[in-house]
Formats: sequence, C-alpha cells, structure tokens
Amino acid sequence: MSREAAIEGIAAYFDSGDYVAELSERVAIPSESQKDDSQADLRRYLDEAIQPAFEAMEFSCEIFDNPVDGKGPVLLASRHEDDGLPTVLGYGHGDVVRGLEDQWLDGLNPWVTTQDGDKLYGRGTADNKGQHTINMAAIRQVLSVRGRLGFNCKFMVEMGEEAGSPGIFDVVEANLEKFAADVFIASDGPRVSPERPTIFLGARGCRNFDLVLKCRDGGHHSGNWGGLLTNPGIVLSHALKSIISPTGQILIKEWLPPPLSDAVREALADIEISGGDDAPEIDPVWGEPGLSPVEQVYAWNSFEVLTFRTGNPRQPVNAVPAEARAHCQLRFVAGTDRDNILPALRKHLDEHGFEAIAIKPPPPENAPDFNASATPPDDPWAAWTSEAMARTTGKKTAVIPSLGGSICNDLFNVTLGLPSIWIPHSYSACSQHAPNEHILLSEAREALTIMAGVYWDLGDGNTPGKKVH
Repeated sequence: MSREAAIEGIAAYFDSGDYVAELSERVAIPSESQKDDSQADLRRYLDEAIQPAFEAMEFSCEIFDNPVDGKGPVLLASRHEDDGLPTVLGYGHGDVVRGLEDQWLDGLNPWVTTQDGDKLYGRGTADNKGQHTINMAAIRQVLSVRGRLGFNCKFMVEMGEEAGSPGIFDVVEANLEKFAADVFIASDGPRVSPERPTIFLGARGCRNFDLVLKCRDGGHHSGNWGGLLTNPGIVLSHALKSIISPTGQILIKEWLPPPLSDAVREALADIEISGGDDAPEIDPVWGEPGLSPVEQVYAWNSFEVLTFRTGNPRQPVNAVPAEARAHCQLRFVAGTDRDNILPALRKHLDEHGFEAIAIKPPPPENAPDFNASATPPDDPWAAWTSEAMARTTGKKTAVIPSLGGSICNDLFNVTLGLPSIWIPHSYSACSQHAPNEHILLSEAREALTIMAGVYWDLGDGNTPGKKVH
C-alpha cells in the first residue's frame, strides 16, 4: 500500500486500453446541451455513465432537476469517511457543444473515438468527458490500493456548462450544506503547454452581446440608392474601430482591469504559451502594449468580434443592406467591474456619435455569462497542490492566476467560499469547441498519474486543513 503502487496501477490502467475504452463509452452519448431536444441524452449520461461508476466506489448519488425549464440536471456524488477529515469537492461537466458532424475530417465521427498517433478524436474527449474520466479513475485507483480515500469526497457533474451553466447556482444555493467542502479541486481547460503540468486558480469572466444597427426595412439597389442611403455595415465597422485599436488594444477605459501586481507578474514570468504542433502562431503585436503573451491571456481582458454580418454574405446582391450585426465578446479577469461592462459600452457609443446602434443580448445558445473570480496565488492550497504534482512528475508546476477561458469558478470560489484549484488535462490546440476535438494520449497518461498522486496525498493527512464553515 503506497503512493508508488497507486501511480503504477493507474499507468497500467491506461496502458491496458481501459481508459480509452471507458472514455469511448461516454463520448458515444451525444449529450449536446445547446440543442433543445437533448434532455434525454443529458439525463442518460448521468444515469448510465456517471452514477453507476460512483456507486461502485461506494459514493451516494443525488440528481437534482434543473430549475430552468429544458436545461440539464446536476449530479452530486458523496463519500463521507470521517467528520475530522477535510472534504474535497470535485467537478466535471458531461454536456458537450454541438457535434457538427458534417464538418469533421473524413473518417472521423464526433460520437466515435478514433486514435491517430497521439491524438484521440471525439466530442468531449478534451471538454470535459476525458478530464473528469481521468479524475474519477484516479479516485478509484486510490480506493483500490489504500482501501479508503483518507478524506471526504464530493463530486459534482453538471449537464449544462456549454449552455452557460443555467440553473446551477440555484441548485447549489438551495443545497449549500450538501455541496459544502474545504477545498475545490477539479479539471477543465488547457495546460499552458502540452508538456507542462499546470494549475490555474480562477477563470476569466465572459460577457457576450450583439451590436445591431437597423437603418430601414429591406435592401435597396446600390446603383439607384448608393451614396444616398446610410450603409449600416460601414457605420458599425467604425463603431467597432472606436472600441478596439487595429492592433487589439481595448479603448474603453472602464473595460480595463487593475494593473498587474508584482506577484502576478512573478508567477507568470517563466511561463510560455504553447498549443503544440498544430497551434496557430502568436501575433506579437496584438493586444495591450507592454504585456507579454502569457500576461495577455491569463491576467488581462480581451475583446473579440466573433461574427460580423451585413447583407447576405453567402449570396451578395447589388443592394445597400438594411441592417448590420456584430456578435461580440469581452473576456475579463477578476477586478473588472462586471456590472459596468454594458453601461460603459452604451456611454462610449453615444459619446462617439453611434446612438443609433443598439446593444442586444445574443441568442441564448451563444450567450455565456460568467463572472470572473480567482484564489490568491499565496493560498496554502495552491502551494500544496503544486508540490503534490511535482512529486509525481519531477517537473515544476506552472501556476497561473486565471484560466484564459471562462467557467463557473465563482460558484465554488465565491458562493461556496472555497479555494479553487483547477488541474487541466488538455492543451490549447485541442479544437474543443470546433470540429475534430481531441485529447493527447501522452498528456492523459501523465494526468492520470498526477491525479492519483494528488488524491493519495490528500489522504495522507498533511493538507492545509479544514475550512471553518
């Protein structure tokens, strides 16, 4: 009974093919939360893939219906060993984005895992079925070797993260004692590079909105009316130019976070962003002047125009268009005034002569709305987890203040008041929301050993301790 035995056993589990087989069964369930008719598959994922696996480890399971009509349920698995032990809350989401079946490479199917070299393709392999499958397998391995965990464990699996986690705050707030814990340790998102083990302590917030300018009903012949009618696409493009510079610098001062602290700069100083062989090349002149690429992603705000439409892009006609619409997004770190994002935008547009441009909510499936939150870098749990991971890998763990993407971290960090520790098992070029999503098998193997080591150490009794509830 030893840490080494647990790690060797989890490596053997991977080498036998059992990890890929277990993940393949979960990928096969098309749990697309962005589709209105997905309720049966969302529930089936919990009933068939998750609850039996936890019950086999002597966890008790409870499934909460979502208070938002038509949205996915939430499962909480609990294993209580002793009142005097710390309680660790885990998390995963079993829902995925749309499969986009017709857009994958020839021979690939989003609901059938396919291995090509180090890549295992399939929807959810990276986000998030592959990641919570790793953590669940590591918990099972520690139980098998030690006979107990040595800590109390709770694990939440939600089925609506890709739709913005609707209703999840209501579920937790109505059951605070059931979800109470001493620390939150979970996995989602990418490492800073495929080969470097990483923890991140929070997540950027996300606010999506549409900018819409409608000038009239219907288009009019550009020969007869060109030069006489306002072109909404041209006006909207100038409005966007007032928001962000040609090199990506945000120009609305109310959208900027506080300056980077020395502690954040020091934490990020030895980190480089690498998405692997297929990742795009970083544009060195894009973004906020004076910030490194890693500071841009993990400690600053970014504004993106995700779509811009005027007229009929698929079939252009000789007509002055009637309307232009841009679907926009602001990612923001903790310290940004979230409640002032849209009021500041309205004020900015009005001051620049764009009073006619409306700010509208996008379609619900394209409207993630997450707040930003983060655990301080000097929190004892951050150092403890980093050291536990290094004991397994022999590598220095990258510790970053905030995930570049967004997730409901504030549910755990703010609502439940827990130190939030995320240990990602993917990499940034995994195509997680696009066709050809995949996970790197070499990274998954290392992640299994990391999590077996972390869960083993949690049961050794040398953790930062219990939270006072």
